[in-house]
Amino acid sequence: MKSILLLLITVTAIGAIPANYEKDVASLDSIIEALYEVISGEKGEARDWDRFRYLFHESGTLRSVGKTKEGKVYTRAMTTEDYIKRAEPFLVGNGFFEREIGRRTEQFGYIAHVFSTYDSRHSASDKKPFARGINSIQLLYDNNRWWIISIYWNGESEANQLPRKYLRKR
Repeated sequence: MKSILLLLITVTAIGAIPANYEKDVASLDSIIEALYEVISGEKGEARDWDRFRYLFHESGTLRSVGKTKEGKVYTRAMTTEDYIKRAEPFLVGNGFFEREIGRRTEQFGYIAHVFSTYDSRHSASDKKPFARGINSIQLLYDNNRWWIISIYWNGESEANQLPRKYLRKR
């Protein structure tokens, strides 16, 4: 009886560890790649929100910045759960693929900042993106893994074109 109980506890504990996600947070490259992968998918394709949550520190936030028609700059702050609630209908309903097209990384001690230039498409087969912009990603290295602390992004516009220096990987 004790053997069966021990086996059940072990199987349950192993099942609770997201083994497939551990590689996602092993390096800066892997966590950025996982971030883009997890939000991308064809129309009607469910996203792995548990994987998305695993990338973020418990206090992690997301923030978009934009401009109203009247020209006022605004930001929208979100928790990971807020983002999922807001973004899921659009991502799944329309299809959405975001890919990195440029990167600049700064790192010191336990912190890193990744300036990641992206383009967005509704399908992997789309020839041209419908949007581009920059994700400013702040990360923390703690407990032998990387955590996303915050993502702050700004889309490109006619008045706010992406500088050439952010269109190549470094």
